[in-house]
Amino acid sequence: MNQVLTLVVRLQPDSEQYAKLKDTATEFASCCEFINSSVKPTLTNRNSIQAVIYNDAKNKFNLVSNHIIRACARVGANRLTAKHKGKKVKAFKPTSFDCDKDTFTFREKDWTVSLSTVRGRERISLNASNYHRGKLAGQKPTSATVCLHQDGNFYVHIQLKSQAPKSNRTTNVIGVDFGRREIAKTSTDKGWDGKQINQIRDKYARVRASLQRKASQGTRSTRRRARQILKRLSGRERRFQQWLNHNISKSIIAEAKDNSCTVAIEDLTGIRERTNEQPRNKTERRRSNSWAFYQLRFFLEYKGIKEGVKVITVPPAYTSQTCNCCLHIGVRTDKKFKCINTNCGWIGDADTNGSLVIALLGGCLVNQPDKGSWLSCPLDKTVGGLLEAPASA
Repeated sequence: MNQVLTLVVRLQPDSEQYAKLKDTATEFASCCEFINSSVKPTLTNRNSIQAVIYNDAKNKFNLVSNHIIRACARVGANRLTAKHKGKKVKAFKPTSFDCDKDTFTFREKDWTVSLSTVRGRERISLNASNYHRGKLAGQKPTSATVCLHQDGNFYVHIQLKSQAPKSNRTTNVIGVDFGRREIAKTSTDKGWDGKQINQIRDKYARVRASLQRKASQGTRSTRRRARQILKRLSGRERRFQQWLNHNISKSIIAEAKDNSCTVAIEDLTGIRERTNEQPRNKTERRRSNSWAFYQLRFFLEYKGIKEGVKVITVPPAYTSQTCNCCLHIGVRTDKKFKCINTNCGWIGDADTNGSLVIALLGGCLVNQPDKGSWLSCPLDKTVGGLLEAPASA
């Protein structure tokens, strides 16, 4: 399996080079708009789009041939994504353009990149950190995207392709229970408390509400200052959540790799739609909708591919209500779980119990991948256990 690592490195263009990059991004976006409006909406294959519109786009826009081809590919990719979401492609912002091996080259000896623009070829220095230098040393990347970020600087997103290691074949499983009180809890009793993230979210929500109120009701100078502060604070909460999920996923994958384990997580697809149907106050609804559980799952999966750790998903039904010892349906009250089976009577942390049950389900999928998962209470046959579900990975 091929793995793609994207390195985001800041460019250091002079004023003339900056203007050329900006003009190229604007021309590239205009080309994408022209292609999207000229080619029938049902066409999503980039080769088919290119065959229909290439000559017209080449004559209309001051872009090199490879940029025209990449513009066709971007329109096709955006249409395909929009189709899966049941939407239409709205617009293309003039903030980026795609490059291939003919329009982008990296030179290690002086840490520069050569980029094709609407006004010729430009060699621009990279502001590469030690991390970037370590990853780029000895590499010959063949694709990149030049992006204008919100800070006003141009960055090059360099794609490095490599062969991912084979996933470990093991019967040992670490179960991970996702939640809001504890962002993640492993079956090895490692947890990350969600109290801090909830406090930070609540703080940013209060600040945003106050500034938005001032931006619409205050004096002219107050409204302008409130909008400036809102712009400055934009994205801070999201970046903190992303940093936290990176740390959690890195720790879980490192533990699984050291102990030759598979990681089992819950498949929480559609949980927001289900929870939003329940009556809740505004604060609880906001907290639930800002819970970045899918991002944590995505980080676990791609870090697992990188380190050769297999990550599998299990059905979430009854995982928090089933006893990990006897598989009997018990009672969960906030953070406490109690097994009501008189032959067992296990009492403990509810999230720890949930992660242990997920580990058991993951063990079934690893050991019997063709039969799916099936667990039931051996002590009481009148009470069913976890629902049977097909294996997924």
